[in-house]
Amino acid sequence: MFRRLMPLAAALVLAACANGPAAPPSTPTRPEASAAGASRGVDVVWLGQSAFKITTPGGQVIVTDPWLRSNPLTPPEYKRLESFGRIDALLVSHGHFDHIADAAALAQMYNVPVRAPGDLNNTAMTLGVLPANLLPRMNKGGTVSPAPGVKITAVRAEHSSIFVWRNPATGKDETHPGGEAIGWIIELDTGFRIYHAGDTAVFGDMKLIGERYQPDLALVPIGGHFTMDPADAAWAVKTLIRPTAVIPMHYGANPLATGTAQAFVEAMGDSPVKVIVATPGQALKF
Repeated sequence: MFRRLMPLAAALVLAACANGPAAPPSTPTRPEASAAGASRGVDVVWLGQSAFKITTPGGQVIVTDPWLRSNPLTPPEYKRLESFGRIDALLVSHGHFDHIADAAALAQMYNVPVRAPGDLNNTAMTLGVLPANLLPRMNKGGTVSPAPGVKITAVRAEHSSIFVWRNPATGKDETHPGGEAIGWIIELDTGFRIYHAGDTAVFGDMKLIGERYQPDLALVPIGGHFTMDPADAAWAVKTLIRPTAVIPMHYGANPLATGTAQAFVEAMGDSPVKVIVATPGQALKF
């Protein structure tokens, strides 16, 4: 496994979330990259909430849960969707606005299929949101290779999913089925594995995910109210998932999600899992 072949380049970062639920977290120290990582590492950029830009050693760009243009935490450069330059894989964990808001626009701009719960994509296709070729169907347990050196597997998440669509004929919002929420295992040909948990509560099969995929990096929600709070997320990371490193997400953008990075860091205690508190827009190398 990758963690046995090459150590993670990111250093442990302990930083508190900025005061106020809608404000960006405070800036941590940038992790140092190893010589190998500087040229062949994985770049991970948090864009607020559950949106990430992941760049592989081969230059492929993976974007997750793209709520960007109206996200209060997204850096201005990434609110301009053309700034991505390329997108090779576009992953959506479920149908809620703060995860899918800019998916259709990115799919059309970069001619990249939306990888999402199959029933969500079927709903979007029926409504004419995107053409069928940009809405391929898959389900939990399914694996696809959307770009060279990249393998994506849909895994379970414990959450709801609806899709709210503005009907152009009536000008009114309509609520449609969004399938079942999922998480993602992103595996690179180097062996490096990322577990993007999506929106989720704690569930026992996180242990199965941890044992089966042995993620090097986990991206987990900590905001509470809609997802795990810091205490639940820390317990899941320490006892069930057991990655090498973890980045907290899904906090700071919604006043109802009051969990903070500082609370998560404290709940992680002296765990050997490296806690990396990202600042939106900061490139972290692994």
